[in-house]
Amino acid sequence: MNAIDNCWRWDPNWRNHRQKLATCSVGYTGKMTNNIGEDMIFYEVTDPSDNAVNPKPGTLRYGVTSIKRKVWITFQRDMRIKLERPLIIGSFTAIDGRGAIVHIGGPAPVMGPDAKIVNLGRVDADAIRMVTSSKIWIDHNTLYNCKDGLIDVTRGSTDITISNNWFRKQDKVMLLGHDDGFLRDKNMKVTVAFNHFGPGCRQRMPRIRHGYAHVVNNLYQGWGLYAIGGSMNPSVKSQANLFIASESGNKEITWRQSDKKDVSWNFRSVEDAFENGAHFDQTGGGRRPNYTPEQVFKVADARTVRSIMRNSGALRCTKISRC
Repeated sequence: MNAIDNCWRWDPNWRNHRQKLATCSVGYTGKMTNNIGEDMIFYEVTDPSDNAVNPKPGTLRYGVTSIKRKVWITFQRDMRIKLERPLIIGSFTAIDGRGAIVHIGGPAPVMGPDAKIVNLGRVDADAIRMVTSSKIWIDHNTLYNCKDGLIDVTRGSTDITISNNWFRKQDKVMLLGHDDGFLRDKNMKVTVAFNHFGPGCRQRMPRIRHGYAHVVNNLYQGWGLYAIGGSMNPSVKSQANLFIASESGNKEITWRQSDKKDVSWNFRSVEDAFENGAHFDQTGGGRRPNYTPEQVFKVADARTVRSIMRNSGALRCTKISRC
């Protein structure tokens, strides 16, 4: 298991120790211990319906929007939820799907600061979108077949960890940075770790503007246009990933775009593994992630990434055994 899963998945009584998960996050998110404590409310979703105007108690929207304290949300049973409108997720909210198979469709959940209503402008059809957010952890989801992208980190969002997810059957996967002119994204820091990209992913794994991404211990199962790309002076440290190029597709992993002469890219590959002719075009001098003690984690050898990925995506956890 990787550094995150090893923290909690060995426990056969994990259902009674759900808050332990908040101590297991790594990377730029750090630990999520501010989300737990005696002032936290446990809320169980029992009703898969959605009413965006008048949320009913028992629904996911009610738990997210009507409880004005720290909340840890779980699900009573397997369910399919079709959102009527985007779901605005505020601060100190944990949505914990372990122990149930939960499908969420419809307009994307949007994570904003301090539970405030955010002016989203034109709403893209992304699966998950972060707007002016910090300390967000996206872990163990299976995301696919979305109209636009699967994850967007935008408008000054930072200190994000995206881990243990399975991304498949998607054109645009992950965008880090709002647009070329949004300079606040220069401070963006994102950890992309232990994820499975593919099959059927075409580009943006991730695409980054302005900021910094540590892309580590991920499995890339082919790509169409490119795997990692960027514009506006981004920095990427690609570390101990396994890149498997498709037999007949593009072999080059990276992509760069700019109409300006003063734009540079800092793309470095360290300890990565390459198969089927995959190639990483390096530029720049490289940057360290400079993690704090609570953010740092052990990086696995790229040769073990295949075995680590066996448990990526949504977990199927039973009621009576370890997850």
